[in-house]
Amino acid sequence: MSGAPPRRAGGLRPAAFLDRDGVLNEDLGYVHRIKDFRLLPGVIEALRLLAREHALVVVTNQSGIARGYYTEEDHARLSAHLCALLRAEGVALAGLYHCPHHPEAALAQWRRDCDCRKPGPGMILRAAVELGLDLRASLLAGDRDSDLRAGRAAGVGRCFLIAAPGTAGAAEADGVYPSLLDCAKAVLQ
Repeated sequence: MSGAPPRRAGGLRPAAFLDRDGVLNEDLGYVHRIKDFRLLPGVIEALRLLAREHALVVVTNQSGIARGYYTEEDHARLSAHLCALLRAEGVALAGLYHCPHHPEAALAQWRRDCDCRKPGPGMILRAAVELGLDLRASLLAGDRDSDLRAGRAAGVGRCFLIAAPGTAGAAEADGVYPSLLDCAKAVLQ
């Protein structure tokens, strides 16, 4: 991609925080194998639009790790695949953050009630510090109310729901869109 979004006063830049499953790719439940990973229609175009003014940051709960359905290595492999798919289309992520924890995890090493698991704001706050992001000027797109609550708790300026109208959390959203592309077009008008 040709350059990062411009930095604002104070050296901070806005971000587009994006949930993964259900926003970027089909949510088939605990997606962890490359053969099961499919980007949703319009996602590449949406990311290109958003990247004009925002750093692209994926924030995703991955409780399948805590449940023992797949490993950190499986997640890393799929994340590398996602980044390669996007790079081939000229789209670069500024960051990709995941939470492997769950308070009722089958695997003791991942059993905890942490602040990084959405609706906690931990992943977003960590990204803001590490990547120099302006949270108030940023947006978040997620397909669950827990995504919106994480964005609000972190101080993200606008939080959008990618879902059908009437979905849980719609009342708290700054907008509800059927796809990330619809959201990106509306936000950048």
